[in-house]
Amino acid sequence: MRIALGVEYDGANFNGWQVQDQGRTVQGCVEQALARVANHGVRISCAGRTDSGVHATGQVVHFDSNAMRKDRGWVHGANAHLPDDVAIVWAKPVSDQFHARFSAQRRRYRYVIYSRPVRPTFLARRVTWEYRTLDIERMQQAANSLIGEHDFSSYRAYGCQAKSPVRTVHELKLTRSGEEGEFIMVDIEANAFLHHMVRNVVGVLSAIGAGEQPVDWAGEVLAHRERKLGGVTAPPHGLYLVGVEYPEYFGIPYLSPPQMVW
Repeated sequence: MRIALGVEYDGANFNGWQVQDQGRTVQGCVEQALARVANHGVRISCAGRTDSGVHATGQVVHFDSNAMRKDRGWVHGANAHLPDDVAIVWAKPVSDQFHARFSAQRRRYRYVIYSRPVRPTFLARRVTWEYRTLDIERMQQAANSLIGEHDFSSYRAYGCQAKSPVRTVHELKLTRSGEEGEFIMVDIEANAFLHHMVRNVVGVLSAIGAGEQPVDWAGEVLAHRERKLGGVTAPPHGLYLVGVEYPEYFGIPYLSPPQMVW
């Protein structure tokens, strides 16, 4: 039987999603917990591998098991063996044709910027602090040039292993919240993402919002198709994988991002 799970985690104390020879990983913790429930070794596949320090509220995974458990058995059983910074949110049986990564049609990320002159304490590893004053109207104008199907070579990491740099961005929207508008959300949805793509986009938009670069710079960077001509890579702490969309016939929940403190 193939089981799909929704997973959320605080990535601050993980060396990313993927199992490594050394270091604590989300995949390693989840597989160990599921193995305790299934009474056999478990290997999971995820919708999107996240880097060290990156969080998720809408990660989707799947695994195969011959153990017969109710949906709530997988959820509560695994959570009983998981650390406080990881949780299984839902579980459901799916067809063998479902694959958490390859069946996904869209992925959605939210990048949270905390904009004020003084660095945060409680939010230190859950947002990215920006001491500069950012003009989100300029940032939105720049972001509009990245919507659609493009070659995002300038916005991917040098070590990105994707065969093609072409991706389709369906939405890229900036909003403010908080009593003084100190939280800036960058919501981006695409068919798929390249390594560091979201963080590199945020790096370019932040420079534009701070007035260090013109609005047209985002489009110019895109046209260069060369990473070294792009901006800095924004820190991982403000990045959240918040949702993955699949064909309706799989019946995979698509949950709205939690509002948290923002």
